[in-house]
Amino acid sequence: MYYAPEPMHIPDGFLSILVSVVLWGVTVPVVAYAIRRVSKDLGERQAPLMGVLAAAIFAGQMLNFAVAGGTSGHLMGAALATILLGPWAAIIVMTTVVGVQALIFQDGGLLALGANIFNMGIIGVIVSYWVYRTFQRLAGGRKWGVFTGGFLAAWLSIVAAALAVALQLAISGISPANIAIPAMGGIHILIGLGEGLITLGALAFLYAARRDLLHIGEAAPKGGTAVWIGGLVIAAILAIASPLASAHPDGLEWVAEQKGFLDTAQGPLYNIIPDYVFPGISNEAFATIVAGLIGVLIVFGVTLSVGYMRRKKKA
Repeated sequence: MYYAPEPMHIPDGFLSILVSVVLWGVTVPVVAYAIRRVSKDLGERQAPLMGVLAAAIFAGQMLNFAVAGGTSGHLMGAALATILLGPWAAIIVMTTVVGVQALIFQDGGLLALGANIFNMGIIGVIVSYWVYRTFQRLAGGRKWGVFTGGFLAAWLSIVAAALAVALQLAISGISPANIAIPAMGGIHILIGLGEGLITLGALAFLYAARRDLLHIGEAAPKGGTAVWIGGLVIAAILAIASPLASAHPDGLEWVAEQKGFLDTAQGPLYNIIPDYVFPGISNEAFATIVAGLIGVLIVFGVTLSVGYMRRKKKA
């Protein structure tokens, strides 16, 4: 049996207007600064790497994996993006992925988009960067720093983002802090293990095949064309596999259902490719694959354009 991926991000209605506006006010200047820094930090071949990684993260997020208790988790990707690109480019990658998901696929509310970018693209990246760099320094260049730091960076990025959502729900008056924080933290501790294992597997593969990509924010990788093609092929394969995603609700939706505030969610203002199912195709599995491949191309194109735009301005 095939399943379309579950919507994964905060919908409108879960957060108060004030909290949503404040988080937009924090997110916009951080993303704007990240775009400025990208032109200084990235080498000539790294703009395509941004696009490829964004496409792979988008496709990977469509593959929800089952977690104990009848819920599911999904790759966030902030740690992997931070390790491969550095924090500023990672923020751009995560912003593009989350933005396309909201604007094209109606995954996450438009008013809540600032919060979703803040939680996944800013908190997730900051936590990942701090943890990974800490273990790199402790390891002194030894390989256990890559793997231990990568796993813990991914795990803690999920937990930190989930706790941020819980706090935002509490401030919004949707769910008391003494309920939201343990519920979100508890389930995302488990989901974070999945994130950590996926990240660990990706790092192990890269360590064996392309160790030069693991030097955070440093010189551009050699053999860029092979990296682009290989990355896009992986992203396409993940999109094709997306109908196999778990049908269980994701962590936030599960908590909302368990704690009785799921009905506060508001529907989207419009529909383009809602719920990752391309309209007009009767076979749901094929419709999901088409939607995923379209999303991969859009995310790749947008991220690549941002990277090259900044490089042209620098030149």
